[in-house]
Amino acid sequence: MTEINKIGVIGAGQMGSGIAQVCAVAGIDIALNDVSEERINAGLATLGGNLTRLVERKQLDEATRAAAMARITPALDFEAFRDCDLVIEVASENEEIKRKIFTKVCPTLRPDCMLATNTSSISITRLASVTDRPERFIGIHFMNPVPRMQLVEIIRGIATDDATFEASKKFVARLGKTATVSEDFPAFIVNRILLPMINEAIYTLYEGVGTVDAIDTAMRLGANHPMGPLQLADFIGLDTVPSVMQVLHEGLADSKYRPCPLLVKYVEAGWLGRKTQRGFYDYRSGTPIPTR
Repeated sequence: MTEINKIGVIGAGQMGSGIAQVCAVAGIDIALNDVSEERINAGLATLGGNLTRLVERKQLDEATRAAAMARITPALDFEAFRDCDLVIEVASENEEIKRKIFTKVCPTLRPDCMLATNTSSISITRLASVTDRPERFIGIHFMNPVPRMQLVEIIRGIATDDATFEASKKFVARLGKTATVSEDFPAFIVNRILLPMINEAIYTLYEGVGTVDAIDTAMRLGANHPMGPLQLADFIGLDTVPSVMQVLHEGLADSKYRPCPLLVKYVEAGWLGRKTQRGFYDYRSGTPIPTR
């Protein structure tokens, strides 16, 4: 079984920097990569700010913060992954992009290096097929935001061997998180349940059953959800929601998974939620204001 002491992370956005953060705090060395040095630096700045806030809240001591930051190095290209035990791809939820990344990264890895994807919906078996190591390929799906969320989904492809599976479970446990194992079906467990609920909430808005505020209030207070489904959609990113729904729609051939036309309209308008300051809420004033 591979002992995971250094990992490469491909993608320094919110998810990638979060994964790098929890791994570094757990004592694992990180090589953090993205398409440009500017994006890597932005990810490092976000990560550093998160750790500093944890120190200010007395949830982390200064020595642990400094040690974690020292374990993370920028990886300007995939050559930096040559001594990694595990490489995790955390690119956008687009199968073509992911396939290109795996094709390009494989020649730089040790033969025994494990390769993982953080995909939230795409077939692990299909992604593994473009690599030179399908038996050492696995889905390790972290939840967002990574430092706060306890769950990690582990998904085996049809070719994933037992050693890779066991090493992945051990890795997740080392991070202090809880693993749940999913079969390789579209959207796995969490998003198979969560995203259709969000899509249905958008249909509820689209059909005029309730306003943004009414729908979110109903689910917060009526179902005891920590945030309403439309607020959650804004947090996830309104472009990610239809991507996952499309995988479900195509993979399961059921019309109930069709992305709501209103969701598609928001995405076409560039209203993608918090990351663009507009979605089902307008965040530009600093106070979220419902847009419907």
